[in-house]
Amino acid sequence: MAGSRIDAAIEGALAEGRAAFMPFVTAGDPDLATTEGLVLELERAGADLVEIGFPYSDPLADGPVIQRASHRSLARGTTVADVLGLGSRIRKKSDVPLVAMLSYGLVHRIGDAKFVGRARAAGFDGAIVPDLPLDEAGDFLELARDADLPIALLVAPTTPIARARRIAEAARGFVYAVSLTGVTGARAKLPKELREHVVAVKRETEMPVAVGFGISRPEQAAWVATFADGVIVGSVLVREVERLLGRPRAEIVKKVGALARRLRSGMKTKPKTKAKRSGNASPATVR
Repeated sequence: MAGSRIDAAIEGALAEGRAAFMPFVTAGDPDLATTEGLVLELERAGADLVEIGFPYSDPLADGPVIQRASHRSLARGTTVADVLGLGSRIRKKSDVPLVAMLSYGLVHRIGDAKFVGRARAAGFDGAIVPDLPLDEAGDFLELARDADLPIALLVAPTTPIARARRIAEAARGFVYAVSLTGVTGARAKLPKELREHVVAVKRETEMPVAVGFGISRPEQAAWVATFADGVIVGSVLVREVERLLGRPRAEIVKKVGALARRLRSGMKTKPKTKAKRSGNASPATVR
């Protein structure tokens, strides 16, 4: 089952005394074959699950690095069907959990039920839809729950704790704690109050809580791993792909994998509070 693959990956990491490593790549940047190679290399580099970004022309939370990656992918003609096909090819070679990151505009264009069914059939184990408002997501979450496609929901630093509790009740797979206000992108420093934010969210849920946005250095990943159940790293890896544009595919894959290993290397400290699985959370609503 899809949900059990995510659960097993995060619980397995915690059992090993560390947070789960969750890297992100943009599908189709610079091409789909390279993305496939990157996902498999990230698994070899220690990824517990991989987020795959579906390119979109009008991203809500993506910073400049991922925006450029999406535009490059779209310029090559990458479609939702292409990314779903990518998932199918990866699934034939790997059991690493795959989490789709995409705009609700893409889901709506296909249809909620059709997208959920196609994503599951393609081997995706969950999804993140950051621009779907909490109070409008109930039907989609129910469809996803019935199809065993966990939807990880976002909690921002500005989210009131009562609303964070509602989000955590609706989430399946994990809760995505955004580290800072603003968009994605590597940051020289992370907010000092991030630990307090994550600990507060963890008090409201038995779901694993993973942290994303801004993590770009091994020491940052190591610090976040001391209080979060998962560490999400995206822009710094996508930026490395951008730096290597025009190089042979094998070189891109190898060097991005090496960067992922460095980021993963410090994540050995067990989070202070081990998350408990809560696969039967009620299907409330998002964000």
